[in-house]
Amino acid sequence: MTAAERLGVKPATLYAYVSRGVLRRRHAADGRRSLFDAAQVEEMARRGKPRRPPGPGELAIESQITALGPDRPYHRGRDVLDLASGAAFEQVAAWLWTGAPPCADAIWSPRADGVAVAVAAQSGLPAGLLPMDRLQLIAAALAATDPLRHHLDPEGVTTTARSLIAGLVEALPFAGEPVPERPSATEPIAVRLWWRLCLDPPEPALLRAFEAALILLADHELAASTVAARVAASVRADPYAVVVSGLGVLSGPLHGGASYGAERLLAEIGDPADASKALDGRLRAGERVPGFGHPVYRSGDARCAFLLDLVREAAHGHERLAAAEAVLTEARRRRLPPPNIDFALAVLGAVAGLVAGSGEAVFAVARTSGWLAHALEEYGRTTPLRPRAVYTGTPVRTPGDRGYAQ
Repeated sequence: MTAAERLGVKPATLYAYVSRGVLRRRHAADGRRSLFDAAQVEEMARRGKPRRPPGPGELAIESQITALGPDRPYHRGRDVLDLASGAAFEQVAAWLWTGAPPCADAIWSPRADGVAVAVAAQSGLPAGLLPMDRLQLIAAALAATDPLRHHLDPEGVTTTARSLIAGLVEALPFAGEPVPERPSATEPIAVRLWWRLCLDPPEPALLRAFEAALILLADHELAASTVAARVAASVRADPYAVVVSGLGVLSGPLHGGASYGAERLLAEIGDPADASKALDGRLRAGERVPGFGHPVYRSGDARCAFLLDLVREAAHGHERLAAAEAVLTEARRRRLPPPNIDFALAVLGAVAGLVAGSGEAVFAVARTSGWLAHALEEYGRTTPLRPRAVYTGTPVRTPGDRGYAQ
C-alpha cells in the first residue's frame, strides 16, 4: 500500500503535505521514487487529515491567534465584532499578543529620541505625501534608535510593540496647525491618531467608529502582509523589521491600499446622482471596483456592515454618507459583490473629513498589532518558514542523466 492510499488522499495532496513540512520524504536509491516514514504516515492516519491542503497561492501555517469564520475573524476565540463593541484598541492588541487582559500599568509611549529622528527623517519629503509612505520611513527611523530591538523574549517584544505603535503615530505630522487640542502621550492611540489625520476635533460617536475600525483591522489571519511579517520573524528579524516587511506588502492596491481606491471613488461623487457614472466608468474600462468583494467572505464582510452602521449612527444625514449609500445601491443593482471593510473605512474617512490616504494609515497602525502577535508566535519556534515551489519549468538534467552536458 502506498502512503497516499493509507492516508486516503491523492498523490498531489501527499506532496502538498511535504511542501508544508507536515510529512517528511526521502528519495529512493533509483532517484525516481519517494519514500515516506511508515511511523509518521501511520500517525497521520490515526490523527486524521491535517487542515485542507492549501489552494493556489495559499500557505498553511499553524497559529492560535485568529480564525476566520464565514463573515468575520475571531481573535483567540473572541468575535471581533464583540471586541469592537466595547473594548479599547490597546486591550485588543494585548489580547492578540498574550491572550490575557492588558497589564494595568502598561505604557504606550514612544522613545522620545526615536520620534525625533523619525520626524527629522521626514523633513525632506515632498508635500502631499500619503501617510502610508511616511509610516514606512518612520518605522525604519524608530528602529535605528532602539538598542533593545533585538530582545525577542515575549516581554521584550510586547514592550517594543507598545512603543513602536505609539511611535508610528507620534511621528506622523498633525493634519493641520495649530492643533486645537494637542493630545498628550497618555491619550488612547485612537485619539492620538485622529489628530494626525483630521483637522477637526473628534465627535464621540465618530471617534468610537474610528477606534472600532482599528480593532476590526487589527488582524486577519494570514493576509499577505502577515505572511511577510511572519517570514521575517521566523528568521529572527527584529520587531521593527517585521513591521517594515508588513508595511511594504500592505501598501499594495490589492491589500491595504484598496481603501485609498475606495476613497478616490467616493471623492468623485459630488452628488449621489453621480454614483452610477462613477461605477460605469470603472466597469466599462474593465477595472475592479475598489471596496467590493472579498476573497474569504464571499457572502459579505460583517466588519464592513458593523462599521457602516456606526458611521450611520454618528452622522445620519451627512452628504458624504448619502453618496456612499448611492454607491451601495448602484453596486447592488449591478450585482457586484458585497462591500468590504475597505469601503467602510473610506466612508468613515469621507464623513469624518480625514486627510487623503487615512484609510491606509488606520489599516497600517491597526495591523501592526497583528503582525507583532504573529511575530511572537514565530519567535517561539525553532525553524524558519521556508515555502517550497512546485517547479513547472524546463526539465532539469542532473549529472547522472543520460545526455547531460559535461
